Amino acid sequence: MVLRRWPSWAPYAAAAWGVAYAAVQLAWVASGIALPLGAHHAFPPAVQLVLAGLALLAAGACLAAVRARGRFARTAAGATLLVVIPVFVLGTFGAPIEFVSLIGGAGPSGAGLAHLLLDIPGAGLLLVTGLSLRRRARGRCPRCGQAHAWGSDGPLEHPASSGASAKVQVAVYAGMCGILPWAITKTIWTLGGDAFGLTAEQWRAANAAGSGVTKALASVGIDFTVLAAMLAWFLMVGLMYRWGQVFPRWTLFLSGRRVPRLLPLIPAWLTGLTLALYGTGILAAFPLFFAGTGSMAWMTAFGGLAFAGLGFGLLVAARSYAARTRPVCGREA
Repeated sequence: MVLRRWPSWAPYAAAAWGVAYAAVQLAWVASGIALPLGAHHAFPPAVQLVLAGLALLAAGACLAAVRARGRFARTAAGATLLVVIPVFVLGTFGAPIEFVSLIGGAGPSGAGLAHLLLDIPGAGLLLVTGLSLRRRARGRCPRCGQAHAWGSDGPLEHPASSGASAKVQVAVYAGMCGILPWAITKTIWTLGGDAFGLTAEQWRAANAAGSGVTKALASVGIDFTVLAAMLAWFLMVGLMYRWGQVFPRWTLFLSGRRVPRLLPLIPAWLTGLTLALYGTGILAAFPLFFAGTGSMAWMTAFGGLAFAGLGFGLLVAARSYAARTRPVCGREA
């Protein structure tokens, strides 16, 4: 029943998060802990103070949105959320890459990881709060987004499982193919071959600082980053086909149960947005900064193609999945 009523408690949870987030940032500033900006730089304390102020502003807007009675107050709260939500959503940028790097032995610092873990749930709470307010303003149910006369705390009715359209499948598979040049080249190096003027020994020397996990996988011919990309492939395929909505037989005791809708959507949105922006940026910068023909130039281009392909493929598949699985509020029995 608690999850059913998320439009009523999400604004309060978002407000509590905003106060906690501001307190953490102020404590970090007072103790001299800076937010990392890349491997060798950090944000100035003024940025942390601004983030703390925006978090408090977001908390106030969430409370005002549910308590305000006048139209002007609700409009002002909505406009405030419209400004602050992108700031904290942007703070989640790079989260999938950071977590993969962490497993691979080159992850973010303690403060950087803590900030990601703090920012992700806050961005989610602010997004669902903004979504419910937008639906209310349009005269629709804040939970399912449909127009109906009954309440929004009854059971949700889920549509029958279905696959993505042919157009979506073509677009997603085209994006998946973007990883092939990068994955093939890294696999050649992992298996002991040479590619683009770089020997396997040189490639291993350049990655000698990896964790035990990456070294163990490399010893059997598996590159860790290629394995992570294969998991993204698996997620994309699940978003397109029916077994991504109902657990298949090979999931044993879960077989036949409905897959929680947000279980694949949250990682797909987070990963897709990060990879799409990151890969597009690399491809846009390649002609300007990597015009050479050496192995690094080629791998940069292949990396941009792989990231962009996986990112846009995930976003397209997630959009289709979200539309096909959107539930509606049912009447209480």
